[in-house]
Amino acid sequence: MTIDLGFAWMALPSGEQIAFVDVPGHERFITNMLAGAGPTPAVMFVVAADEGWKPQSAEHLAAIDALGVRDGILVVTRADLADPGPALLQAADKIAGTSLGRDGGDGAAEAVAVSALTGRGMPELVAALGRLAARLPQPDPTSAVRLWLDRVFAIKGSGTVVTGTLQEGTVRVGDELTATPTSRPLRIRGVQSLGSPVGQASGVARVALNLRGIATGDLGRGMALITAGRWTVTSLVDVRLTPPRAHQPDDAMRLPPELTLHIGAARTVTRVRPLGNRIARLSLDHALPLHVGDRVLLRDPGAAADHAEGRPIFGATVLDVAPPRLRGRGAAAAAAAELASWPEPPTAPQLLRRHRLLRATGAAAMGLHDLPPPVSGEWLADPAHWQRLRRLLVAALAAQEQRDPLARGLPVDAARAELRLPDRGLVEALAARGQDGDGEPIDVSGGYLRRGAARSAGTAAPSLPAPVARAVQTVLDGLADAPFSAPEADRLRELGLDARGAAAAERAGLLRRLPGNLLLAPDAGDQAARILATLPQPFTAADARQALKTTRRVVIPLLEWLDREGITRRLPDNRRTMREPPRHRGGNGGR
Repeated sequence: MTIDLGFAWMALPSGEQIAFVDVPGHERFITNMLAGAGPTPAVMFVVAADEGWKPQSAEHLAAIDALGVRDGILVVTRADLADPGPALLQAADKIAGTSLGRDGGDGAAEAVAVSALTGRGMPELVAALGRLAARLPQPDPTSAVRLWLDRVFAIKGSGTVVTGTLQEGTVRVGDELTATPTSRPLRIRGVQSLGSPVGQASGVARVALNLRGIATGDLGRGMALITAGRWTVTSLVDVRLTPPRAHQPDDAMRLPPELTLHIGAARTVTRVRPLGNRIARLSLDHALPLHVGDRVLLRDPGAAADHAEGRPIFGATVLDVAPPRLRGRGAAAAAAAELASWPEPPTAPQLLRRHRLLRATGAAAMGLHDLPPPVSGEWLADPAHWQRLRRLLVAALAAQEQRDPLARGLPVDAARAELRLPDRGLVEALAARGQDGDGEPIDVSGGYLRRGAARSAGTAAPSLPAPVARAVQTVLDGLADAPFSAPEADRLRELGLDARGAAAAERAGLLRRLPGNLLLAPDAGDQAARILATLPQPFTAADARQALKTTRRVVIPLLEWLDREGITRRLPDNRRTMREPPRHRGGNGGR
């Protein structure tokens, strides 16, 4: 009696090679059967003419249906011992209505009766296998590799060898794959396919890989070798359930709190949280590498088997491999309503609408394709959420201005925290949206955000609080006839113009502020340059003080500022000379 997986292959008349994974039929070895059937794209369903349909036949068909296998052949064997007709009709009737039968893409599965002893039907079976192989879709050889291991053994002189069914992608000698769930990188030392050494193999194919630097005890059936960064290794998923076809919908959805999940050659216990609308959240005991759209199988090994149909088996389609937490009352029902409307497999717009923001690398590891352009760095955003964030940012800036009109602005990190964004670059990208006419302009400068960016010279500056505006105007009136007679600290206190108010006025382009809270008109730099250019060059600080009709308190900070701006140059003897002819330098005296 077959109790474990067997492997064989043959050449079709076309020259194409076809491989078989023989799975045990006895109900006690259903887990071994699932390990072999899980990664295969098509099945050859075998029923004996002299035995007919068995409970394990029903369980195998339920597993195939739950996995969504759509291509296969029905083969009735031992046609020399009994009339194959009744068994063929019975099996065809059972298969009809499953993914392998009339629900399949090409109608009912082709059926053949054979006898290995007499050779009856063998040519017809070979021809049917050729037609089956010809209609199978060709996987993408550039896809990410996920090889579920079904055997691990050692060969003397070679070391550790693993085998599995490569569903898609390509494995090459010298490639590095990652073992899951250990995340250990492994180098491929050699590749065999169908018993022959090859430089590379592409799915679908049976492959054997000779691995470098790992013992057989560190690997086992159900582990997977994957392309690093191209799969989400997760222990929490949201799925859409497909109840067994042989059960009534109400009965089918009475799920136990724990089931065994099977995918590929892997199995793990999972806790089930029904959300509604045939949507459930699964918490796996062991993390698995998954993509959205993966098909998994859920089975209760402890349930009593129905004599005719076997134990109930549920199929499930993975909808989200990194589901968000369910917060608050009604969150589960809302999640179920959203997920129930998704297609299979879900696409990038659905996942972005749910997660709002995703890194491009994370979205690719989910198995998503046709990703939109990033909004910042590698961040992808749901368009509606991105627009909402922009509105929230403008509102946050308006609230900040109302709370503290003299503030320099809203710190970028404070905006990031208020909008609950994972990266400050997203805040800067939201602010930049206004630069192309998309909403109110926002300026980002020195780590602060302010409304009204990109103000050109001469454009009205942001308004100041009335008391500050009056004090600024008084200062400017006093400087009109004596532009370098900066008001004393006592006068500023009398006017109520402290350092914060002066800084706000400077940001508004109304004042030029020098160290020590010395306040001058915004064009003081231009005026000083024109006057100093008339002096004999070089000149001293005293010469400048007399020419500008001011005090040492003002002239020293002013000259130092002119040095920094590149208008004057300080010589080793502390005299200065003009670096360039005086010219008009803008309304705020800056460069």
